[in-house]
Amino acid sequence: MIFKGVRDGKPYPEHGMSVRDWSKIPPRQVRLDEIVTTTKVLELDRLLSEDSTFYGDLFPHAVLWDGVIYLEDGLHRAVRSALRNRVVLHARVFDYDAIRA
Repeated sequence: MIFKGVRDGKPYPEHGMSVRDWSKIPPRQVRLDEIVTTTKVLELDRLLSEDSTFYGDLFPHAVLWDGVIYLEDGLHRAVRSALRNRVVLHARVFDYDAIRA
């Protein structure tokens, strides 16, 4: 199994993070088998595209909610990493748990 789980939709409330807010979070390594995706749809053309991050953030965005890391953006990059036999992904992780505590 590549990911910890696959779901359709986010279990956490809207966080209101802007692109600028995300850019302030330093990327960190996250194990693929600890990630739960928030979408079930994978578009093959985006998966195979070499420049899929040309206009976006280089790092995927994830949200830590109730101790679980949910991949909000970057599914195609995560799958590409798995296809290259990598077990970790560098992602920006927004810690919702720290804000709620």
